[in-house]
Amino acid sequence: MFRYSFVLLFALMFFVSESSIAQQKKTVSLEDVFKSNTFSQKSVYGINWMKDGQYYSSLQRGLTGPKVVKINVATGEEEAVLIDGAALGINFSSYSFNPDESKALIASEVESIYRRSSKGIFHVVDLNSGSAQKLMDGGKIMYATLSPDNDKVAFVKDNNLFVVELASNVVTQITQDGKWNHIINGAADWVYEEEFSMSKAFEWSPDGKKIAFIRFDETEVPEFNMQTWGKLYPEDYRFKYPKAGEKNAEVSIHIYHLDSKETIHVNAGEEKDIYLPRIYWTNDSNALAFIRLNRLQNQLDLFYANAKDGSSRLILQEKAETYVDLNYNDDLRFLEGNKGFIRTSEQDGFKHIYHHDNQGKLIRQITSGNWEVSRLVGIDEKNKKVYYISTEASPLERNLYVINMDGKGKKVLTPEKGSTSVNMSKDFKYYIANHSNAQTPLKVTLNEASGKLVKVLENNSELKSRLEDFQLSAKEFFRFNTIDGTSLNGYMIKPADFDESKKYPVLMYVYGGPGSQNVTNSWGGTRDFWHHHLAAEGYIVVCVDNRGTGARGRDFKHMTYANLGKLETEDQIAGAQFLAGMPFVDASRIGIWGWSYGGYMSSLALLMGNDVFKTAIAVAPVTTWRYYDTIYTERYLQTPQLNAAGYDDYSPITHVNKLKGNYLLIHGTGDDNVHYQNAVDMVDALIKADKHFDVMFYPNRNHGISGGNTSWHLYSLMTDWIKKKL
Repeated sequence: MFRYSFVLLFALMFFVSESSIAQQKKTVSLEDVFKSNTFSQKSVYGINWMKDGQYYSSLQRGLTGPKVVKINVATGEEEAVLIDGAALGINFSSYSFNPDESKALIASEVESIYRRSSKGIFHVVDLNSGSAQKLMDGGKIMYATLSPDNDKVAFVKDNNLFVVELASNVVTQITQDGKWNHIINGAADWVYEEEFSMSKAFEWSPDGKKIAFIRFDETEVPEFNMQTWGKLYPEDYRFKYPKAGEKNAEVSIHIYHLDSKETIHVNAGEEKDIYLPRIYWTNDSNALAFIRLNRLQNQLDLFYANAKDGSSRLILQEKAETYVDLNYNDDLRFLEGNKGFIRTSEQDGFKHIYHHDNQGKLIRQITSGNWEVSRLVGIDEKNKKVYYISTEASPLERNLYVINMDGKGKKVLTPEKGSTSVNMSKDFKYYIANHSNAQTPLKVTLNEASGKLVKVLENNSELKSRLEDFQLSAKEFFRFNTIDGTSLNGYMIKPADFDESKKYPVLMYVYGGPGSQNVTNSWGGTRDFWHHHLAAEGYIVVCVDNRGTGARGRDFKHMTYANLGKLETEDQIAGAQFLAGMPFVDASRIGIWGWSYGGYMSSLALLMGNDVFKTAIAVAPVTTWRYYDTIYTERYLQTPQLNAAGYDDYSPITHVNKLKGNYLLIHGTGDDNVHYQNAVDMVDALIKADKHFDVMFYPNRNHGISGGNTSWHLYSLMTDWIKKKL
């Protein structure tokens, strides 16, 4: 009896002690996430490997200004300051070296244009003397790039392509016809930039004597008009935006010869309604490679062009019944000594690495299996090894592997659970790894190619220490089967004081677009910690990756082809139904929110799953694919002329009469990507259907709805609304 009482007393003391510790810990507040940046993590920025592989450079920011330092790989110690912003009097934000590392380009006063494009003031720094040469008298230019022979810089200004001789400062204007909303030379138009992940559209030849560039004639592309507010009379901002089924820019490839000042037109075929999204110089300065896609993007052609006369020949062709995903397979590398090229393709059902000879004939498939190569890191030709990141361990994981070019000797170099990305040295002796998982923030390490740790560069110890002060629950991963037997991945964030005997409301978070992935074993960002704040307020936050998302093979990703919205919505509804069956979930209080494609999905989920979802927030949603751009939309839906039902059957506007629950629609009026027009037409349709809803617009904010106090306001608004409506 005495012993039992002692044990009971000890247990009570332990319980009181644990409770007091829990009470001392803080819950995640909105101020922590959006005001004080309590959960922001550190990294190592601006890392560039130097040519001998024994050093790397890093951009550092101090109280006196930016500087680029040279770091010894073996010791991890800083050996020299290569560029000193304070000494130069230049507050630069980026830098790049020429091949022999005698010069560097630095950019300052950089002004963003769209997602990937920008313009700024550029200086060429002589790394031997430390002097800086200002380009174009300080006028803002785009995509300044040093030539391989070290004595010239090419750039774009006012839609024209230029080159400057550094020794004489003589500027040559290569093109003359550049004009806003008509002709662009050497830079991508809006839709290429957004959907083909490119902005610079010119490349130096290896010998520095030629420049290949893409010309965009967007004269016939319809204009989109976006009003900007804040003045007595709102101003119009007009830019070329080809909506689905409308006319694209007519594109062509040209090669400028600096010696003769002659421009050669490259033959890309007779068909004009095509895409020319990639140009690459091979290792031969007389051979330019380029990719051509047809309008429906279900045929990809790789050509070689003769730089002397512009003639071209087909090297490789890939076709698909759905689409060939260029962005996902953008890994073309030419080998030295005419040993062909390495590329990635989904042609066997999963993204893998292939080796072709110089004529395009397949030599071998280097990797294979029911998993995906997510990134080709590099090819060590000397030792005949290929480095890549893959999902072989799990679709939720990313690990670094090495394999011989003959497809043998595969080895995992980063076996740790979680997500790893790497930056490998040019001589393949070292790599810098960025690793995190759902429980551990970013860790940056320097490693030998074998995987052996050399030095920890950043482990976010300060953030880890701060995290110990907060009540945080671990992100729990789960899988469930839909009614047709499809297995889907998800994660769940529960309140830190979770009690399984209670009933909790659930907020689901969705993106869900083709090839995307939210459910990964990686550290989250600001949005994740907002979800932790909601968990602290008594909500369970859940995310499910539906059919059509990435990392599970081509067939899984392409299931949604020609009918976006159908299967994805079914899966989100199935996810909500699965959660409703859990004993600790209040089935009458399940909500969903998303941004962009996620806003499209949350809208459809509330409308078509009106017996399951009580509440939805849609931020910057597509409400009809007829309003979105050609390249993205037609890749997945074909054109409206060919597939009208695919555009209309699963448009949220089509289903507004089904609204029963609470709906909050949020959009920025300056959204150049998913136009505010989507919100306006959705609101109009809801009014006609006599439905009540809430709406918030953010003046002049773009698709990211940020800047100044905006993020704080947005997430405070959504938090308050969720508390009232869910």
